[in-house]
Amino acid sequence: MMVSSVGYSSSSPIAAVFSVALLLFYFSETTLGAPCPINGLPIVRNISDLPQDNYGRPGLSHMTVAGSVLHGMKEVEIWLQTFAPGSETPIHRHSCEEVFIVLKGSGTLYLAETHGSSPGKPIEFPIFANSTVHIPINDAHQVKNTGHEDLQALVIISRPPIKVFTYDDWFMPHTAARLKFPYYWDEQCVQESQKDEL
Repeated sequence: MMVSSVGYSSSSPIAAVFSVALLLFYFSETTLGAPCPINGLPIVRNISDLPQDNYGRPGLSHMTVAGSVLHGMKEVEIWLQTFAPGSETPIHRHSCEEVFIVLKGSGTLYLAETHGSSPGKPIEFPIFANSTVHIPINDAHQVKNTGHEDLQALVIISRPPIKVFTYDDWFMPHTAARLKFPYYWDEQCVQESQKDEL
């Protein structure tokens, strides 16, 4: 697990959006023929025009900037997520690497190495604007906004589409974790069942 700080000027959200736009330009050829394509998807898009939703999770705003199911991405998927103060992800793990770039706000990352029969007691890491977080494959984790303002992060995952296993608590056995696939933001577009890789 790695947490590091990124040295950007005060325009770090703009720099992040610019970087995402460059990634979209690079991968734009893969968007044609996707299972759920956006007709006429331009190479460059205004991020404020992209749809966002909370998918039934109060305090969350999720936007798929470049996705496997929605846009045909093969190797990575990029999200912009905003968590209101006090909101959190479920305790979960997945069979892909995940990187967060915290754009604004602060919170706590809870991370448990998944080597025993359950996640076990997690290690707490403070996260803050301009920090990066790397979540190893299959390590159970949770992000919580423990600050007083919105926590916003650009999230990059490998091996999309994501398959998520959720836990009721840190001591729930791995064998009892529940698989959620397709994940909420992919449900409308997934056309065929895919075998889980775990």
